Amino acid sequence: MAIKLKGLDHYAIAIGNLERSLTFYHDILGLGILPRPDFDFEGAWLDCGNGISIHLIVQEHVQIISSGSRSLHFAFGVEDIQTTKKILTTYGIQIIKDIKPRPDGILQMFVQDPDGYFVELTQG
Repeated sequence: MAIKLKGLDHYAIAIGNLERSLTFYHDILGLGILPRPDFDFEGAWLDCGNGISIHLIVQEHVQIISSGSRSLHFAFGVEDIQTTKKILTTYGIQIIKDIKPRPDGILQMFVQDPDGYFVELTQG
């Protein structure tokens, strides 16, 4: 007997500064802000589409453990990866791994958010 999952609901990440993270995820990437219960800690919920959200949780000391973009990351699909790259660089977001095709032909690039999380952006 197996559990019948309905799908991914949300992914939570610890962040150091809510305003800085909202600038990245809401203002630059365009994720909508969702209603959030009145927790006893600061944070925000962001709409990734298809019923999936990212929960930003403010913590005093955020330590990101990562050995590279493939080890721990999440990904967003975009309509036009070239335009996305131009917008990101306009905002001073460093491209960690530039646009290149995966073996399946999907274009991908990697950036880091303000706390150092790797974010993959794909088109295909």
